[in-house]
Amino acid sequence: MKKTTENTARKSEHLKIVLNKDVAHSGTTLLEQVRLFHQAIPELDLDEIDLSTEFFGKSLKAPLMITSMTGGAEFSEKINAGLAEVASEYGIAFGVGSQRVMLRRPEVIHHFAVRDHIPDGVLLGNIGAAQLIENSIDDIIELAETIEADGLCVHLNPGQELIQPFGQLKFRGIYDKLARLAENMEGKILVKETGAGLSPDTLLMLKKIGVKYVDISGAGGTSWTKVESYRADSPALKRAGETFADWGIPTAPCIHAARVILGADACVIASGGIHTGLDSLRSLVLGADISGFARSILTVFMEKGPEGAAEYLDTHLYELKAGMLLTGAPNIKAIAAVPRLYTGELKDWIEYIDRVSKELR
Repeated sequence: MKKTTENTARKSEHLKIVLNKDVAHSGTTLLEQVRLFHQAIPELDLDEIDLSTEFFGKSLKAPLMITSMTGGAEFSEKINAGLAEVASEYGIAFGVGSQRVMLRRPEVIHHFAVRDHIPDGVLLGNIGAAQLIENSIDDIIELAETIEADGLCVHLNPGQELIQPFGQLKFRGIYDKLARLAENMEGKILVKETGAGLSPDTLLMLKKIGVKYVDISGAGGTSWTKVESYRADSPALKRAGETFADWGIPTAPCIHAARVILGADACVIASGGIHTGLDSLRSLVLGADISGFARSILTVFMEKGPEGAAEYLDTHLYELKAGMLLTGAPNIKAIAAVPRLYTGELKDWIEYIDRVSKELR
């Protein structure tokens, strides 16, 4: 019970830090280095643009996802229920935060059981990769089944764990358990990072075990090593948190790597510093299928409630459609053919990834 109480307190601390402290990665996503060509004669009407797509076997009205944030903490139930309702209204996907606490306290299921709030939409459960080692595959699968989720996010966060007080320091064995989970769930898992990105090597490992859904969650958004540095309970962890505050691979090259390594059949979610509809458009141009965000919508939800979250999505969707019109893309599939120019550091990343991907094959 003591460990469970500590987990709950930690989640509450995370929320307060994310909402009130400077936790942004000081680097860039490099999405701004995707330069798009303006089409002055687009031959499109704004209301013609079709944002619909498919995700986990269901239809979405737009290629967006409110990614995993919280569970088992103060305000968790309100946050998950409220954002799930907004996701349902807008026809986008929603993922709950880590269900780790449910493994020891099943009675907190109400923090995560939001299917009634998103009855027909895509709902994903969530568990940390470290918990795959500590628990049976059946217990992990049950987490998703209990909340009637369409699939399960498994989050990878070694950088965060190394800075977190009493964090997980043993990572050997995760890959084998991940492979078993993917097989037992018939591919209905989404493997995601938590703000440090997925490298070509990691993406190839995931491809080898049949993982079809990935969220690259690159650097440039919330830095979880920075979050943990605020909680550090020793000089060593505090210093390490500051040293690795900007650790990770930027979002933009991670998206390109995922598409190149995993191929056309995979579903790539782009998150990590996605704030505007133009960010989403650039991520889709790079090869993402879905664009995801967490802190940006959480902030307005906590300030203004569901109305604030709705306003955020209205703006985001308008910007996305406007960008599609200005680049001549009538639907999501057409975005792949949008003319673009990669500049600066992103160009170097892409050249490296293309070279390495050929070697990895």
